[in-house]
Amino acid sequence: METIGTWWMWAGFLAIVLVMLAIDLFVVGGGKQHKVSFREAATWSAIWVSVSFLFAAALWWHLDGSAGREVANQKSLEFVTGYLIEKSLAIDNVFVWLMLFSFFGIPLELQKRVLVLGVLGAIVLRTVMIFAGAWLITQFHWMLYIFGAFLLVTGIKMWWFAEEKPDMANNPLIRWLRGHMKISDELHGERFFVWKDGVRYATPLFLTLILVEISDLIFAVDSIPAIFAITADPFIVLTSNVFAILGLRAMYFLLADMADRFSLLKYGLAAVLVFIGVKMLLIDLYKIPIGFSLAVVATFIGISIGMSLRKERLEPSAAAARRE
Repeated sequence: METIGTWWMWAGFLAIVLVMLAIDLFVVGGGKQHKVSFREAATWSAIWVSVSFLFAAALWWHLDGSAGREVANQKSLEFVTGYLIEKSLAIDNVFVWLMLFSFFGIPLELQKRVLVLGVLGAIVLRTVMIFAGAWLITQFHWMLYIFGAFLLVTGIKMWWFAEEKPDMANNPLIRWLRGHMKISDELHGERFFVWKDGVRYATPLFLTLILVEISDLIFAVDSIPAIFAITADPFIVLTSNVFAILGLRAMYFLLADMADRFSLLKYGLAAVLVFIGVKMLLIDLYKIPIGFSLAVVATFIGISIGMSLRKERLEPSAAAARRE
């Protein structure tokens, strides 16, 4: 697998991730039950985004001196585009988390532990999937067409079913888990398991964690092939993915009270997936420039967010009813 990543670049990236994880685990909220405020979530979201772009700037600076300006521009642009794609698709994942926490009645102060473990699981899972995907593309070039067709179909389905609300009460997976596990009816703080009359019961918090991890897997299946449409360099793919994931918990608390305001975002995400799918299918006929791809992704997301906010302003009574 061809990559710009040297051993010390991988080591430096790992060190940055470990430091950021330590901050997220032990500094943000003090590593205990903690209700994250909107202001705190906004501050940390800004910090995570800033760190990501500082990494992009450092990558450009290093490559500019070692490989030349053209390579530096190309690779840093690939990182930013991959980061934006992953961050955009992660917003939909955040809304799924919000739905799960609401369905199981998980209060804000208990959501932190589930999200921390969810982020850790997502990093491990995506690392494995990215290296496996990079190896497959290296060995079997035609896999790009499979990924492209998959993203195209996924984008069309997301657009088609954008207005449908999942029926959590009749979800087959939840019903299967309830049928194969002893689950308590009430929460027990941050505990995942409790003992009652000598029998171990899983708490609703543990059930929520399982579903959060499964949602991470489902969204990884969409987002990772999308970034391979931008670059096959595992260093760029992994770093852009992980930096986007590291700020997910803060972004969740930032968007928790604003989910209904982005009612049209799914259409923008669907358009992004369709565009990336087409880009992969055309890869041997015409390579769409990275800069153009970045502009298209940013435009689709920006338009869908802008139209969502405009719709919110034009329908104040409906918005008020949803919040009640």
